[in-house]
Amino acid sequence: MSDVLPLTQALISRPSVTPGDAGCQKLIAERLQRSGCHCEHLRFGEVDNLWATHGRGSPVLLLLGHTDVVPPGAASAWQSDPFVPEIRDGILYGRGAADMKSGVAGFVVAMEQFIAAHPQHPGTLALLLTSDEEGDAIDGVRRVAEWLRERGQHIDWCITGEPSSTRTLGDLLRVGRRGSLSGTLTVKGVQGHVAYPGKARNPIHLAVPALAELSARRWDDGYESFPPTSLQISNIHAGTGANNVIPGELQVLFNLRYNPHWNAARLESEVTALLDRHGLDYGLRWHLSGEPFYTPEGRLRQTAREVLAGFAGAVPEESTGGGTSDARFIAPLGAQCIEVGPVNASIHQVDENVDVADLEALPELYLRMIERLLGE
Repeated sequence: MSDVLPLTQALISRPSVTPGDAGCQKLIAERLQRSGCHCEHLRFGEVDNLWATHGRGSPVLLLLGHTDVVPPGAASAWQSDPFVPEIRDGILYGRGAADMKSGVAGFVVAMEQFIAAHPQHPGTLALLLTSDEEGDAIDGVRRVAEWLRERGQHIDWCITGEPSSTRTLGDLLRVGRRGSLSGTLTVKGVQGHVAYPGKARNPIHLAVPALAELSARRWDDGYESFPPTSLQISNIHAGTGANNVIPGELQVLFNLRYNPHWNAARLESEVTALLDRHGLDYGLRWHLSGEPFYTPEGRLRQTAREVLAGFAGAVPEESTGGGTSDARFIAPLGAQCIEVGPVNASIHQVDENVDVADLEALPELYLRMIERLLGE
């Protein structure tokens, strides 16, 4: 039995609410340095990042994770303190237990075990941790990826330890993610009294046909294992709160989750053309969270599939579902990226948890993949 459980408990006990790290990366760096890793602490803005490597040259295998967690909400809603790890009936509870301090601890223990067994391994084994995955994701892996690009650092393979499993450990292998593009649309009108509509221009009435067309459009029919691109309107706001005032402005928030048929520039052009066609007086502000990425069949995907099948007892489902992850910043460096981690049923919830048996199995799962890719 490894010490992955006490390490996970030590990480949970550090209240690293994004973008805070609360000493998690320092603890990890001290351990990895004892194994002979070279560790670089990269602080950008208020965000701590850790880049740790062992070996040199190609191929380069990157283990990617984050030490920050989402806020726990009211502690009174939890059965136990969210930052005091507690085991009940074989389940470890605490904020970050699943997302993703268990995955981070699994990476660290697997690295230690691999280096001890293969001190002269070919290539480079690297670990990248950030404290900005759950937040704005500006000064975390996005910024570190720029730093890596400036250094000319190539990455062949990337394993992200996000909680990807659905029911049992290893039952799902994530091989890509959709892109995410958000828009803030402001439609301008003329405020006035509802009894005198001729003296006003109602931006709600003006925008409804365009919004209906946007929401009804079928953007594509999917891409390989990706679902069709989807646009969802998430918020609409207008008016003063009075029922006798025509508003002078309407604000609409929407998001596009899109597959590799598209990129952000093309989608922005399509949406703008539609709004122009409806003759709206508008402003539109975009925020690109990340472009889609997809790992085709190859050594990384085959290795992960075979290793996971041994843990789950069946070939894993291979999926591109879910939201976004920091792998979207590593894929443009030329890396093949997959995501493998514990069961995600409780992430971001009250009483977040991970099965202790699954936790104890994580280092061996990651170790097998590392050995298949970098073993002598």
